[in-house]
Parts: sequence; structure tokens; C-alpha cells
Amino acid sequence: MQWTLVIPLKPLVRAKSRLSDTAGDAVRPALALAFAQDTVAAAVACRAVRDVVVVTDDAVAGRELARIGARVLPDTPAAGLNAALAHGASSVRADRADAHVAALNADLPALRPAELARVLNAAAQFPRAFLPDTAGIGTTLLSARSGSEFRPCFGTDSRARHLASGAVELTVDGVVSVRQDVDTGDDLRAALALGVGPRTAAAAARLLIAD
Repeated sequence: MQWTLVIPLKPLVRAKSRLSDTAGDAVRPALALAFAQDTVAAAVACRAVRDVVVVTDDAVAGRELARIGARVLPDTPAAGLNAALAHGASSVRADRADAHVAALNADLPALRPAELARVLNAAAQFPRAFLPDTAGIGTTLLSARSGSEFRPCFGTDSRARHLASGAVELTVDGVVSVRQDVDTGDDLRAALALGVGPRTAAAAARLLIAD
């Protein structure tokens, strides 16, 4: 089974505001773009992934992510994360009604293709499933098999919200790279310890120099 991944991305100037204690306003947009680039590159390289759709209104990010292999859609609803994800999934299924669709965070700079494949293969057993983040509060991936409603419930306490929506929580060992999203300085340090992609490594090196 192969999946279409839908990855939402805010305009870079507004992305990763919780990193303000670690990265200043002049650095943060480049860091957010690097996260997304490494995430998309790993997703495109994953054998369980058919294609990647990025939903964003950021022209720079759209251009750079298209170069890596993503299809870029404008955030037409402009109504937040869940609306953007629903828009992306609807666009995919308008072209292929039988598509297996999964939402993936754009801030997984340590993402490993093999670990993502293990998560998606586990998700294939259920109509809807999700993977919690390392903090056990949020969600980094939500899947909906062909014929299943997508119903993204991202945001505050999304783990609890996805559970309440009927999605199955995935428990897959050895997939920390798929769970390690980056919202804070501590998250970034944890991702760097795992080993991030080349763009994030370069951006983080510039950050350390700037500090």
C-alpha cells in the first residue's frame, strides 16, 4: 500500500513562533523552511509514499519544496491547519477517489524514510490511525485509508482529540524520527541529537554561529 502525504506549512514569517527563545525573527523563517525541506525529502524517499502534497501560501517555501518533488497547493480555505489538511486531502481524492491519505507535520527534520514506512505500514491495518509526538500530547501523523473520512483534529491536545474522533493510536517501536517534531528549543536539541537532514544541520549551524 502506498500513501499520499499531505503536509501543511504556514507562511514562513509566522512559522515556529515558539522557537523565539532559541532563534530570532531573522533566523526562524530559514529554520522553518529547512525543517520542511528535510521532512519532504525524507517523505519523497520513503517506499510507502506515492506522492507528497504541500499546502502552503508561502511562495518561497512552495518553490523550494516543489524542487524536492512535492506538489504544492495554495491554502485556499485560509482557515487554519485542519482546514488546510482537509483541502489537501479533498484535492488528492478529487483526482484519485481511492487514495490512501496521511497528514504529516512539516517539522520533522530528523525524519528517516524507513521509519516513516514502518508507521505507514502499521497504519494500513486501520481505517483511521495516528501517531503521537514524543511528548505524548500532540500528533505528527494522521492516516485515512481509501474509503475512510480524513477528519484531521490537529491543534492543542490533538492526541486526545484524535482518540476521541475514533482514530486508532499507533504503537510502533523504533520510529522516534517520525515522532520528534520541533516546536521548542529543547525539541530542536533532541532532533539534532537524533541526526537531522542536511538543510536543518546547515541552518542550525548558522544559528549557533549567530548566538
